Amino acid sequence: MPRWPSSPDLIRQATTTDEVAEVLTELTAPCDGVLDAVSEILAAAAEFHDGLGASAAPYTAQRLRYLAEERLGVIRTDLVHTRNDLADRHAPHPGRAACTQEVPADERERSAVCACPPPPRALSVPPPPVAAGPRR
Repeated sequence: MPRWPSSPDLIRQATTTDEVAEVLTELTAPCDGVLDAVSEILAAAAEFHDGLGASAAPYTAQRLRYLAEERLGVIRTDLVHTRNDLADRHAPHPGRAACTQEVPADERERSAVCACPPPPRALSVPPPPVAAGPRR
C-alpha cells in the first residue's frame, strides 16, 4: 500500500502556492489520490463488518459507509476548492523563503541543521481534563 508521509512536510516547507496546490492535487486525485485510498479502506472495513454477524456489526458497517460517502466527500470538495484557489494565485508565501542551505559567515563548518529559520511550531493542545469519579 503506498504511503504519503511526506505530504505534511512538503506543505510545511512550501514557499509558493503552486507547491501546496501540487500536494493537494495528489491528495484529492480522483482515481489514485490519498482520499480515494481512505474511501476504499472504509468500504473494505464496512464489507468486513457486514460478514461478522454480531449485533453491532451492521451499525458499524453503515457508519463506515457514511464516513466514506458523506464525510470524505465534504473534505474532498473543500480541499479541491482550496487547491484551485492556491493554483490560481501563483504566488510566493510572504513568510517563507526557499532554503539556500548556506552557512552564515560566522560559522566554521556547516551544521547538521539548516541555517534558515525553523518553520512555525504548532500550538500544543492541553490534555483533556481528568474525569473526577465519586469519592470513596
